[in-house]
Amino acid sequence: MLGYVIHDDTDGSERMQALSRLLAARGLRLGGAVQVNSGGGDCTCDMQLSVLGADAAPIRISQALGPGSQGCRLDPDALERAVGLGLSALAGADLVLVNKFGKQESLGRGFRELIAESLGQGIPVLTAVAPDYLPAFLDFTGGEATLLDWDTAADWCLRPRNAAA
Repeated sequence: MLGYVIHDDTDGSERMQALSRLLAARGLRLGGAVQVNSGGGDCTCDMQLSVLGADAAPIRISQALGPGSQGCRLDPDALERAVGLGLSALAGADLVLVNKFGKQESLGRGFRELIAESLGQGIPVLTAVAPDYLPAFLDFTGGEATLLDWDTAADWCLRPRNAAA
């Protein structure tokens, strides 16, 4: 089971964080990763991923490009480290949250492997997709994903667990 919500850059990370807290409070063992942004540091958008189910500190996935840059840039090596940690923490997960299916995933990298491995193990996955990357996401999924909205995502996430009980 693969579900997704459409997000814009202003709300996806915070909503996925809130959803992860709600689902954990409801007793789900979560895998995957959620993004934690902070305004500090030497970059205008310090992006970090908290790998769910792993006993690890958040991984900074942004890199500062210097004072002349227009913003932060993704550190692809750090993203791949987060993916690797996510893969190693899948055992026993009830649900996998992937903060977003974005540029890296649309290029065949990023969290694609974690999504595929989770689904292969029968673990439901929920991700957020920006409109620009929706065609690549639908191509990746073969159209076999359920479109949700933020208001119904928690119910969808809880359904597999409730159905098994």
